Amino acid sequence: MNRRTFHRAPEGERRQELIEATLDCISEFGLKGATVRQIAIRAGVTAGLVRHYFDSKDQMVAEAYRAVIASLTEKAQNVEGDPATRLREFIAVNFTEPVADSRSVSLWAAFISQVRVDPVLAEIHREGYLAFRNTLQELLSEFLAAKGRPASEEECRRHAIAINGLIDGLWVEGCLAGDLFRDGELVSIAMASVEAVLGLPIEN
Repeated sequence: MNRRTFHRAPEGERRQELIEATLDCISEFGLKGATVRQIAIRAGVTAGLVRHYFDSKDQMVAEAYRAVIASLTEKAQNVEGDPATRLREFIAVNFTEPVADSRSVSLWAAFISQVRVDPVLAEIHREGYLAFRNTLQELLSEFLAAKGRPASEEECRRHAIAINGLIDGLWVEGCLAGDLFRDGELVSIAMASVEAVLGLPIEN
C-alpha cells in the first residue's frame, strides 16, 4: 500500500486528502477492510489527525461516498454547447475515464451493497441519483424543444428514467469487461439507443 508523504496543508485540503485516502483504501480493501489506521497510513498522517477531521469511520465513509457520487455526476452536469451537443456529451462522458474505470466500479460496488441498510448512504445515493436524473431531464427537454417537438415534464421525466437506466447498464458492463468492446462501441450503442427512445437523431 502506497503511503503519501506528510506535508502541512490547509484544513479543507487536508480533509479532501483524507477522503481520497479513504477511497483508495475502500477500493483496495473494501468497506470493512478500510480501517482508520490504514487510511491514516495511506494519507501519511496519524490516526489522531484523522479523528480530528472526522468523528467516526462512518462519517468518513459517508463523505467518501458523497465524493464518489460527485465524481460520477459533476463532469456530466458541466457539459456545454447547443442542446444536441450537450446531450451527446452528457452520454459520452459516462463512458470515459475517470467516470468509467475499474476503480469507479469497485467503489460503486462497495458502497451500493450498503445503501439498502445504511440510511445515511441511502440519502446520499438518492440525492446523487436525483441530481443526475434531473440534469438529464432538463437536457432532454431542451433538446426536444430545439428539435421542434416540445415534450411535457412527465414525458421528459420518463425518458430520463429510461435513459439513465440504459447508461447505468452499459457503464457497469464497460467498467467490468471493457476489453470485450471495441473502442467507442459502448458510446455508439448508447447514442443509438437514446435515439430509439426519443425517436429522433442526436448525432450530427
